[in-house]
Amino acid sequence: MFIQLRKTIVTEGNSDKVVERFSQPGIIEEQEGFIDLTIMVKKVRRGDEEVMIQIRWESEDYWKQWEKSDAHIAGHKGKKGQPTPEFILDTEVSFYEVKAVKSPVKA
Repeated sequence: MFIQLRKTIVTEGNSDKVVERFSQPGIIEEQEGFIDLTIMVKKVRRGDEEVMIQIRWESEDYWKQWEKSDAHIAGHKGKKGQPTPEFILDTEVSFYEVKAVKSPVKA
């Protein structure tokens, strides 16, 4: 399994905008090898907020296939030249190869 993590830091009160954007139906759900996409918001009392998006793929090859696909490239070209929303302070993307998974033991 291959995981892409996308951490986005936004100004206070704006995490819902990122959650809404990534919650919309899209073409990624139709891609071969796509497992799921999880959106998490770090619990904070006040101040900047953190949204973590985890995208799981069956393998790195499936992720690469998606990254190089016409559909994915077209989606990014459509946004080229548009300014980043002011509420987004930082975005960091990381990649992980899953080495082990533990599941509950069933009695």
